Order: sequence, then C-alpha cells, then structure tokens
Amino acid sequence: MKNSKRTNVDKLKRNKNSSKVKKVFTVNDRLGRMLIVFFFILILLVFRIGWLQIVQGSELKESMYRQLTASKTISSKRGTIYDSTGKALARSAQVDTVSIDPTKIIVEKEKSDEIDEVKTKELKEKVAKAFSDIFDLDYEETLEKVSSTSTNVTIARKVESDVIEELETWMEQNEIYSGINIDEDTKRYYPYDNLASSLIGFCGTDNQGLWGLELKWNDILTGTPGKVTSAQDAVQDLIPYEDETYIAPQNGNDITLTIDANIQAVAEKYLKQACEENNCKDGGNVIIMDPNTGDILAMATYPDYNLNNPFTLDYIPEDEWKDMSAEEQNTLLQQTWNNRAITSTYEPGSVFKIITAAVGLEEGAVDADTAGVFNCKGHEIISGVRINCSDLSGHGKLSLRDALKYSCNPAFIQLGQKIGAATLYRYYDAFGFFNTTGFADIGDSGSSGERTGYFWDLNNVGSIELATMSFGQRFRVTPLQMITAVSAIANDGVLMQPRIAKEITNTDTGAVTTIEPVKVRQVVSKETSDILLDMLETVVDSGTGRYAQVKGYSIAGKTGTSEPDYTSEDDVYVASFVAIAPVESPELVVLVTLYGPEGENRSGSSAAAPVVSQILSEVLPYLEVPSDTTDSNSSVETITLSNVKNKTVAEAKKIIENQGFECVISGNNDDIVSEQMPVAGTALIEGSIVKLYTEDNDTRVSQTVPSLRGMSLSEAKAALKNKNLNIKYSGSGKVTSQDITAGTSVEEGTVIEVVLQQEITE
Repeated sequence: MKNSKRTNVDKLKRNKNSSKVKKVFTVNDRLGRMLIVFFFILILLVFRIGWLQIVQGSELKESMYRQLTASKTISSKRGTIYDSTGKALARSAQVDTVSIDPTKIIVEKEKSDEIDEVKTKELKEKVAKAFSDIFDLDYEETLEKVSSTSTNVTIARKVESDVIEELETWMEQNEIYSGINIDEDTKRYYPYDNLASSLIGFCGTDNQGLWGLELKWNDILTGTPGKVTSAQDAVQDLIPYEDETYIAPQNGNDITLTIDANIQAVAEKYLKQACEENNCKDGGNVIIMDPNTGDILAMATYPDYNLNNPFTLDYIPEDEWKDMSAEEQNTLLQQTWNNRAITSTYEPGSVFKIITAAVGLEEGAVDADTAGVFNCKGHEIISGVRINCSDLSGHGKLSLRDALKYSCNPAFIQLGQKIGAATLYRYYDAFGFFNTTGFADIGDSGSSGERTGYFWDLNNVGSIELATMSFGQRFRVTPLQMITAVSAIANDGVLMQPRIAKEITNTDTGAVTTIEPVKVRQVVSKETSDILLDMLETVVDSGTGRYAQVKGYSIAGKTGTSEPDYTSEDDVYVASFVAIAPVESPELVVLVTLYGPEGENRSGSSAAAPVVSQILSEVLPYLEVPSDTTDSNSSVETITLSNVKNKTVAEAKKIIENQGFECVISGNNDDIVSEQMPVAGTALIEGSIVKLYTEDNDTRVSQTVPSLRGMSLSEAKAALKNKNLNIKYSGSGKVTSQDITAGTSVEEGTVIEVVLQQEITE
C-alpha cells in the first residue's frame, strides 16, 4: 500500500517535471521560429534594398526625376517679313499654349491612394467649365478633352497674355494646379490684313508656313525650339534643382522684300476698283517692276483675303458660303489663296506684239518707219481661215510704228511670216517664256508654285499657229513672265531675274546676307530697245493706249485684248495693258491684267489702260520721278474752302456763297456751326456743295457713289450734284476712271476725283 502511494507520488512528480520541460521547449521553439522569420524578413529587406539600389537604382532615379522635373519647350520666334521701307508685313508675337494632362486632374480618397470617382468627376466638370468660359470654347467638347485618358491634350493655342492672367487667377483662387500646363508659344500676325495676301501667304497653328512665301521660305523663317528642364512642386512652383538645363532657342531669319507697301496699296486699290467696275469674272492682277534690277515693287491679286483669318473669305456672303459643300469651299479657298501672277497662265493678246516687233527689229526683218511694208484689208486669210483685225474696214498700208499704234493683227501676221517660227521660238526662249523665272529662289526651301508658259511643240507649229502667236493668242504665259520680258525691252535689252527678296538677316547674330540682282542675258540690242520704246510711246500718245496717259510724264505702252478660245468653257476675255515709265529713263514697268471683264468696256484700252494711268499718277510722284509739270490740274481753277466752324449758320452761309459754293444747312440761322463737309482747306471748283452741321442738327446723310465712266464732264457733274456730292477732274473728253468705286457709300459733300480722256477705238 505504501509502495503503491509512493509510486503514484513519483508518477505525479515525473508528470509535473515533464510538463515543465514541454513548456520550456514550446517557448524556445516559438522564439526560434520568430527569430527565423525575423532574420528571413531582414534578409528579404536587405535583398530588396540592394535590388532597388543597385539593380533598379538608375531607373528609379530617372522615374523620380520625371515626376519632380518639368521639361518645357521654348518656342523659337519665326522671322519677320519686312517690306523695302522697313514695315513689318508678317511678324510673330509672344503668346502661350494651354494644355492638360487629364490623368492628373483627379481627387484621391482620404487616407488612401484610390481615386474618388465622384469628386474627380466634379473637379473635371469644374475645370472644363472654367476653360470654356475663359477661352470661349464649347463646354461639351472641352469636358470630353478633360475627361480623356490621354496624358497630353491641347486646350487653347496662341493665347494672349491677358487671357492667361485670367486663367492663372482662377487656378490660384480655386487652388487647382495639377495637370494644367502653360507653355510659351508664338503667334503669327499680319499687321496690314489683306495687303499682298496672295504673295505673302500664311502659317498654320504650329507656326509652319502653309501658303505663299511663308511656305516657300519656311526653312529660312523657322528657327529651332529651345528647352528648359527644372524642378517643380505639386502646385507647379519651381524649386531649386542643381541639374537644371537650358537650351536657348535659335530664332528664324528676317527677310526684307523688294515690295513697297505704299506702292502695293495703290496697286490693290485700283485693281479692286477695276475688277468691280468691269465685273471681272475671274478677278485680276497687277505687277509693278523696276526693269533695271528686276525688283518687284508690287504684286497684287484680286480678290484677296485677310491673312489673319485666311479660311474666311470676306467677298463671299455668309449664307452663300454655308450652302457650299466642303469640296466647293476648299476649291474656292485655294483659288483665292493662289498668286495668279505666277500660278496662272493666260493668253497675253496684243501686249505680246512687243515681243514680235522686237524680234523683227533685231533680226532686220523690218524697221520702224518704212511706209507700206504691211497691208491691212481688215482681215487675213491663213490656210482658209479668216483672222480679223480690230478694224474690219482695214488700216491699209502700214509701217511697223503704225501697226503697233493701231494694234493691227494682219500686219503682225505678215511680220511673223517674215521672221519664221524657228527664229521666234529662239527669242521666246531667250526672253524666258519656256522656263520659270525663279523670282523667289533664295534657298532650297520648296516650291513657290510658279508655272511656266504653254506653247506648241515647234514641230507642230503650222501656218495658223504661226499667225496667231505673232499677235499673242492661242498660247499661254504667266503675267510674271510677260512683265519680265517687257522689262528687258525697258532695260536696254537686258533680261533680269525678277527679285522679290533683298536681304536675309540672322536675328541671333545680326549678320545680313544681301541678295543681289541677277542679270540673265542680253536678249536684244540697246538700239532695238530704244527704237521699240519710241514706238510704244506713240501708242500711248496717239494710239490705242491713250487712256494710259499721265499728265507730266512720258509713257510707253501696249494694249492687249485676248478673245476666248471657244473650244474651252473656262476661257474668258482677258484685258491687259503694259506700261513703261518714263520713256527717256525707265524706272517702272506696270502690267495690269483683268480676267473676264463684261460689258462694252472689256478691251485692254478701255478697261486696263485707265488703271495703269491711275497707278502711275500716284506711284511716279511717290518715287519722286521728275515731272515736266508741277500741277496736273493747272487748267482746272479751284477755290480753297474757308473755315466756318464756330460761326453762326447765317454768317457761315454768307462766307461760303461769296466763295462761289452752294450751302446745304442743317440748323437755324442763329445756331453755331460745329462741322462742315468738305473740311476747311479743301480745293473745290465753283458751284461745289458744302454741308454745314450744328450740335443740335448733326445727322449725317450718306449717298451711294454712281458710276461715272463714259459720261461727259457736265453729265458727271450733274450725276454727283443730284446726290450732294462734289467733283474734281483732270483731262477732257469722257470719264475713264473715278477714285471712289461706284456703289460705295460716302457722306454728302465728299469729293469724287475723275479722269477724263478722249474716246479711243481699238
């Protein structure tokens, strides 16, 4: 029994000790496992740190830089295009481009990296609303951009500084910065809107040239963008960054043209007037050239367009534009943008008789004044085909001078037969009709769109082709080719390459590259040139070119009227006139070409010659070319209108009537005159109308200017007086031109200047 109890006690002791041992082993085991896990994690961390530091270190560092650094492109400034007097015709100004990264315009949940979809949607709507208000954009389209998954979306280009300030104020007030980028940019401006539009062309939104000289010289005008890399914080403020880099932009070169903006404006003014008055179906163009250097002083095309808004055509009514298909709109835009002086060809008509005459003189086939070398019966029969003269009754026996003076087709057919097609073609080539002129070639910068003439292959020139090309029809040249050839006649027979650019200036260094005039070749002798100029002066003095006369200046010239080729639906009448002035020492050659003039006045003598006269009447004095008279209106007696402002109506009326003028009054006799029309100091002829206004009666009345062309002086005076308008005139005969286009709305009392000349039969 005792032994049994002891045994039990021993068992209990052993069990107790065993339990203690188990407890010790369990605790030690757990600690061991924990240490193993700890060391394992530590090893993993060390390995991870090593991996990140050694293996992925450079990649992660670059990624960090991408997140912390801001890399911005610094736009280069496109070069300025100047006219010959230093006026900027195309320039660039500093603006900004606003873009966004929609993936950064988000709101995260608190204590989480997850995006709060509801608040993010509200934020994007808020940003889109601000953009649409500030930049005047469509809200739905803007919201679509802000909500896109792209990382770079442009919101607005070419934004002015005041609008950018409005955006920055909104961002500051709303504490919204992330995802909105404002980058420096430049915008192309054309200070004179439509001036020389078909020549200069325009740029796209990326400041790359799209048309005209802007496209042709894009490589010269465009610079190289720069770049700056810096650090910024979450609100886009710059922070110190030792690795900041700056690469300066290289600005584009400036180009100085031979164009004179003042002469260009005169050419455009009278071209527009002529096209509107003659209802020219396809518009027209004017080129003015210095024959001694080949410098183009003006190159105008009508209709024109606003360079600052090239995709809107002002001369097309809005309703009519909307009714056109996209294809029709695009065709019309390109037709308007085209510089017809170089991209379109036409039949030159009788202007080309200058070339035939030059070849005949140079080859000794004819001289200027031998009588009876040609015989005009009113027509010529060539291979059974009747070719008429402008005078169907015939000119009879003619010298070459007479043939030019009367623009006789049969005489030039006979001259062409004497010369022969092969010889004519040799001179056509020498005058430059078989090649482009290269007028804008100042570097390998693309094509200007210049075309060359269209002639028959010499082997295909038969008797009829020889006849028609002798007087300028059934082949085609560009207006620039035509004036370049005539300029050779004016330049002692020396052909010059047309020059449109004078200088290229490196805007970074100031270095100037001069583009010198280029002499191409001697085409005819100085003797031939002198004889031909003398004959062409006769054309203007007493022949078909009399409407091109300019008081005080000697003018040589030739009319041209090419009839349409009725086998072509698109062919139209072309009225043209080329003039050389002054004859004794030529400084200008002017070519006016009108396409599709309608009505009775569609010949070169009646439609184009008066335009040349108007242009030269302003341009020659502007260039200070000496005149043989100081007053082109010396035969017209005028009276200087007195200043009657601040006098009573009764006093003013008495003064004006004593001067020989008629007074039209708005107000009572005791009222004080506040304005007068015309203004004081205006030279008026006797019987002119003067309108007086008072402060209480200052309502102005407008009148539509009537068409005066073809009227006698008395008829023109009566037509204007009926509308309370005044006249200023020069010359005698019938009205051939007026300075304010018919249909224009002007204030009563306005003075309309007209030119009168004796009627001419071409």
